[in-house]
Amino acid sequence: MRTRVEEKRTIKAALWGIMLFAAVQLAESVFDFQVMDKDAFRTVFILLSSCCAAASFAIFSQGWLLFSHKLSRYRLYTAALFLCVAVVDLLQSLSLVGVSFFGYALSENDAMWLLVLSKLFFSVGILWIYSLKDSMVSLAHKSVVLTTSCLLMLLSATAFAVWQHALPLLANHGEINFLMKVLGLGILAACLGGMASIVYRGRKERAPSQLIIIRALIYVAIGQGLIISANHTYDINYLLGILCGSLSYYLMLKGVYRLTIEDPFREQQRIEAKMNYLAFHDDLTGLPNKRRLTQRLDKLMQGRGQTQTGIVVFNVNRFKTINDSLGHQAGDRLLQLVGDRLKRNLLPKEEVFSMGGDEFALIMPSLVSVESAMGRIRELLELFEKPVTIDDYDYHISLCAGMAVYPEDGDTAEQLIQHADTAVHHAKEFGIDVRHFVPSMQRKAKERLKLENDLRKALERSEFYLEYQPLVHLETTEIVGMEALLRWKHPKRGNVPPQEFIPLAEENGLIVPLGEWVLRTACQQNKRWQEAGYKPICVSINLSMRQFLQPQLADQIGQILSEIGLDPKYVELEITESMTFDKETAFEQLRRLKELGVFISIDDFGTGYSSLHYLKNMPIDRLKIDRSFVHEVMSDHNDAAIVSTITSMAHHLQLKVTAEGVENEEQLLFLREQRCHEGQGYYFSKPILPEVFEKTFLLQ
Repeated sequence: MRTRVEEKRTIKAALWGIMLFAAVQLAESVFDFQVMDKDAFRTVFILLSSCCAAASFAIFSQGWLLFSHKLSRYRLYTAALFLCVAVVDLLQSLSLVGVSFFGYALSENDAMWLLVLSKLFFSVGILWIYSLKDSMVSLAHKSVVLTTSCLLMLLSATAFAVWQHALPLLANHGEINFLMKVLGLGILAACLGGMASIVYRGRKERAPSQLIIIRALIYVAIGQGLIISANHTYDINYLLGILCGSLSYYLMLKGVYRLTIEDPFREQQRIEAKMNYLAFHDDLTGLPNKRRLTQRLDKLMQGRGQTQTGIVVFNVNRFKTINDSLGHQAGDRLLQLVGDRLKRNLLPKEEVFSMGGDEFALIMPSLVSVESAMGRIRELLELFEKPVTIDDYDYHISLCAGMAVYPEDGDTAEQLIQHADTAVHHAKEFGIDVRHFVPSMQRKAKERLKLENDLRKALERSEFYLEYQPLVHLETTEIVGMEALLRWKHPKRGNVPPQEFIPLAEENGLIVPLGEWVLRTACQQNKRWQEAGYKPICVSINLSMRQFLQPQLADQIGQILSEIGLDPKYVELEITESMTFDKETAFEQLRRLKELGVFISIDDFGTGYSSLHYLKNMPIDRLKIDRSFVHEVMSDHNDAAIVSTITSMAHHLQLKVTAEGVENEEQLLFLREQRCHEGQGYYFSKPILPEVFEKTFLLQ
């Protein structure tokens, strides 16, 4: 934005300069201007020359002394250049007031030569500097440049003192000669070259300070044009030319000020503002973060006394599954869409925050009642009944929420946030949409943390074991397979239900080594039974999402089977529909697994969002109907229709179909009518220990 403003100002400066030059030429042709009084001109010229010397030294000081630890090549060389220009302009001022130079009295011709040298240094120096590539330089380089500049000034001053009498005249009794005009053209060409160099170097992005330097060169060029058009050193053209040249020093000083002081200061302000923003905002969603949430809650609690204020924490259900399946980029996009949808549907005074990860928070000030707050939360949750679109695909997501209320549920911001977070995890664990915090949840959260710590040690202490549930052919009631199910016997709590510890293992990553242990143990048990002479049957083993996404999973399973010596056709791997969200990755993984010779089944079928188009091409062998449909199959027509449809579809796709959760004979008869191949459930047997399974089913 600032660059565009400076571009417009530069264009205006060029237009004003051209108009000034044209106006002077027109006025001179119309009016007969008298030659200025020599003393008056001399006084004005001394003032302008002194101002130029002061400006040059100021340019040197700003570029050299300020922010010396952040030296760039442009800054350093420009400062050194104007140190030289300052010395030349100072000598010119001294010559005009009659001060001798190394014992030599300087003439009017010497003063003109010093003026020419000053403008030559200015224009040619800028042309050379901006033809280079800018970069940061060391402090040692600064010393080299200063030494070199001082030596060049000393040599130049010595050369001028020695050869000043041999210098040709630039004016005869005030009449400007051809040599002066040629030198002016040279300075004009150098100015145009300098402008072209700056424009070329900054063709992609020009700093405002460089545009100001272009304006300075424009006025130097216009000044030289006016001097070239003058016939006498006391003409109005000559005076205006000197004035334009002096104006260029002001612009140059302004440009260096921008380059050395204002731009670094603004950049520092911008960086500080960005750091301050990032300190209190989430970089992904742009929403205020947890730190800002804590501040706002503290402020509200201090100002409202005992007035109720609600803090709500939202959590995206199954976000980890979505993130793992679709990739982190899609997961990030999902969080952005969730945050945006919440933000766009806020009521006045409500504020939404990002808690990091897949959690968001909402402040609800001045609550009327907890019941009204719960109703408002459910309104926000209903916003996500409409799917979100990521990469032209619609995805159905849901949120759960936990609420804490000030002052009942805590008297500090940290307590309220913690309690709301505890409530949302409680809601997520029990599949509830929203929960209000109660103290018992905190005790449960502590127990969960302790359970997680114990879980990390359980594998090392051999606290896990397997149970097996038979898979029965529905027509013949013959045992055709078994499913290996993980169990944990805690040394103090006894048997821990799988629905408690398996989600914990999924969250903390322990499910991967645990899954490998299950696979190896189940295959070893199956091999031992085969070696004992029992009829070979297939063992089904569940794969977790984390296991399934491992690139080396097929190689790992192949190595385990090879070590044990178990034929892959006696192993069936069970996946869930959610693992096939990322179709390309899922298909490739399934292809590698099928190459091993194992069977693949989709567990809990009907509870996800599998596309039939992908299902027909998927390298799988079996569909397992979720127990939730089988449980009500005799009393719920919808469940009966779902089971019938899945079974019929499986037959058409030449897939085997297994019903889970068979509990009574009525269900068995219905499933037989639907030509369901196999079933498992408590009607046949609950999961039992290996030795019991062997006696009950293998010895028959």
